[in-house]
Amino acid sequence: MYALQPQPRSTPDRLVTTHLEMKSPQQLRASFAETPGVEVRVLTSVDVEFYRALYRSVGEQWNWRDRLLMSDEELAEALAKAEVNVLYVDGEIAGYVELADQHDGSTEVAYFGLREAFFGRGLGKHLLSYGVKKAWDKGANRVWVHTCNLDGPQALKNYMARGFEVVHVDEEPMPDRYK
Repeated sequence: MYALQPQPRSTPDRLVTTHLEMKSPQQLRASFAETPGVEVRVLTSVDVEFYRALYRSVGEQWNWRDRLLMSDEELAEALAKAEVNVLYVDGEIAGYVELADQHDGSTEVAYFGLREAFFGRGLGKHLLSYGVKKAWDKGANRVWVHTCNLDGPQALKNYMARGFEVVHVDEEPMPDRYK
């Protein structure tokens, strides 16, 4: 018997990036999983190697490259300014949401995603709701995110279902780092 290997995704010729925001906590349409064994833990210290493994486990299939191209020092500096919230299901890492507070009082959902083994269980809704609620609870004046056509097929739908609104869309030739 042969194991089925995932088919490599082809990279589109153009990168389409959608920028979204929430201007009020009342916009959040949270959806929390009622699944036993689900918890979110904040990374309490900067561990570059752990973070890179987490980043790869969530983003490799979507051609995430940005954080892999950073030096250890650059990545440690970025992580020191962010809050990484890791989703666990029965003790196993399922995904993460990274929140980055900005100088203007807003919070960016800098990175967000699940490992493939956890797709289809409503955990993406749960984790995004958790992260956005946390941003509002910490006093953000606006919560924003961007997604692109390299992200998972449910990403944009999830952002909009949680209450984010599209601000603008950019389109450019596909950068070499994603090919």
